[in-house]
Amino acid sequence: MKNNSINTLVRENILKLQPYISFRDHHEFNAPVLLDANESPFGEYNRYPDSTQKVLKKRLADLRKVSPSQIAIGNGSDELIDLIIKVFCEPKKDSILMMNPSFAMYGFYASINENKVLKLNLDENFGIVKEDFLKITREQPFKVFFLCSPNNPTGNSIEDIEFYIKNCNGIVVVDEAYIEFSDNRSSLELLDQYPNLIVLQTFSKAWGTAGARVGMAYASEEIIQLINTVKAPYNVNALSQKLVLEILDDEVRCNENIKNILNERAWLQEQFQDIACISKVYPTDANFFLIKINDVHGVYEQMLEKEILTSKRDPAIPGCIRINIGSRKENEMLINALKSIES
Repeated sequence: MKNNSINTLVRENILKLQPYISFRDHHEFNAPVLLDANESPFGEYNRYPDSTQKVLKKRLADLRKVSPSQIAIGNGSDELIDLIIKVFCEPKKDSILMMNPSFAMYGFYASINENKVLKLNLDENFGIVKEDFLKITREQPFKVFFLCSPNNPTGNSIEDIEFYIKNCNGIVVVDEAYIEFSDNRSSLELLDQYPNLIVLQTFSKAWGTAGARVGMAYASEEIIQLINTVKAPYNVNALSQKLVLEILDDEVRCNENIKNILNERAWLQEQFQDIACISKVYPTDANFFLIKINDVHGVYEQMLEKEILTSKRDPAIPGCIRINIGSRKENEMLINALKSIES
């Protein structure tokens, strides 16, 4: 897809929309007297945050080897998913495509925007059947394809992602919320080749700051401009921006946390083999397992009684529970609970 064809995918009213621009965030001042935004002159966080997130984008650009103009920051990846749909999908007219099963919020935000949600059913190993994908592209036009890899809730990575980008006539959003737990290479490496590609990442998982709600979209400058046009002016608060900048200063600790999670993942994999109520543990590249359980409803309820919260995926994925990896203490409590349930 050529760069000049991106605008053919954008809603006409969005192309005409003028973004909100904070005057102070688009100019340089040495010692300004700030009387322009009706803020209180008192308080530690009395000023609006930088609406353009310049410092954070510069840090991320250096980390990911892209230009700051190729980055949009959102109030979690959820906001970015919503904004992407708003940019490209005309309500009551356009469709999105998502894998099935996959992250439910793609369909949720599309439905809010009154867009049809097409579902690409995965095979028994939760992979995409290429012929099924090509058939949908021929028979059921869609504007945006949400491709989650590693996929939530199944945990597996999708093979040959470049095939789907090449063979899609719309926008391909590769959601990499769990990429740090995988050995696979990021689709960020493909950005320069494919103007229809958007890559989502987040601070919520590997970076351990889900409470800060900070997500990132990486794409061409044209797409990022469109997302920034639609976003709220001060969508990421000053506290969250400060926190993730501090986290970026401590990348060593983040890497150590990832290493510990991967070690716990391997430990849990071994422990699950000795639990009779577990009939299958699916391969995972994420910080969670999808597990098939005998008597899934009974086991899930008994776990709740013990105040161990898991994510029941049945009936969408029959007989399955998704369990994310905790600390060793939490993981031992999980294993002991599962063993006590079956005794």
